[in-house]
Amino acid sequence: MTFEEIKKSLSLLNEPSDKLEMVMDIGKTLATVPEDAKCNEIFGCASFVKICEKDGAFYGYADSMMVRGIVAIILSMVEGKNKQEIKNMDLLQEFNSLDLHFGASRLNGIQSMIRFFHNL
Repeated sequence: MTFEEIKKSLSLLNEPSDKLEMVMDIGKTLATVPEDAKCNEIFGCASFVKICEKDGAFYGYADSMMVRGIVAIILSMVEGKNKQEIKNMDLLQEFNSLDLHFGASRLNGIQSMIRFFHNL
């Protein structure tokens, strides 16, 4: 699913609980990390998260379904872009445009993932 498809689908939902359920469903689509990918643990997340790269493509893993969905959404935002394009993006603004309601610990994790991409 592309970021635009995710954004459109979420915009059709009114209830915050429905949006969060969809985020978890998006997490089920997260591709398996290749064994030979270079991975980095993302600190600052409530769950165990790693972002991995292989041949210019990004992959992710999280041990929570909700966070898997968040990782999948963030990866959809950077898919097909090179490192400089990613650094120039306002990933937080794009993510916030989804109008998802997360608590402080989840928001810290989202910011940590975004910081990872800005520091490529």
